[in-house]
Amino acid sequence: MARTKSSNTDAPNFDPLARAYRWMEYLSFGPMLERCRFHFLQQCVHARHALILGDGDGRFTARLFAANPGVQVTAVDASAAMLATLRCRVERISPQASARLQTIHADLRRFTPIEGPYDLVVSHFFLDCLTDEEVDGLIERIAPHLTADATWLISEFTIPGKGWQRPVARLLIRFLYFAFSRITGLRVQQISDYGAALGRHGFYRSEQGQFLARILTAELLKINNL
Repeated sequence: MARTKSSNTDAPNFDPLARAYRWMEYLSFGPMLERCRFHFLQQCVHARHALILGDGDGRFTARLFAANPGVQVTAVDASAAMLATLRCRVERISPQASARLQTIHADLRRFTPIEGPYDLVVSHFFLDCLTDEEVDGLIERIAPHLTADATWLISEFTIPGKGWQRPVARLLIRFLYFAFSRITGLRVQQISDYGAALGRHGFYRSEQGQFLARILTAELLKINNL
């Protein structure tokens, strides 16, 4: 049975979205967020120990277990309701998969791993909930618990550098931050420069996929050991 550790914090409250999150996503963006989220799934089939940060209702975690029958997963989220939904999805895969899952209820602005090493880190549509300083601190705390060949998989909203997509993306992202601030109490109002933070900690982008007129991006980052 999945183990759960708990830590009460003042993190934004995503619990009210747990049941409706999937349908809210489909009504807003159709299948595009899922396509972005699963774009590099096949590159994760050989991962041994994954650290999954803020996976929400657990669609990626469940798909990872289905694609990789040997992976161990530690899933961390500030929402107990989201973690419960994640566990239910994984348990539908198989009891054996559930036994390889540990869930940790914690505020990722303060979370420090105590286990590992992890050869895969996953953060789908989560780093946009953190400030630049919080992202840098999270990477600094996680980095010592990674293997030398670790991969970091990221899906995020992005603002294209030019073209008609840029003003559209800016307006869309501004609306999303407004909506989530009202529903969850999220205080962040702009996407962090997570790429620069990861670069400072030795990561480089090895692959990228773009969706929805370049408003969504999926990235695989590797550790530069040179």
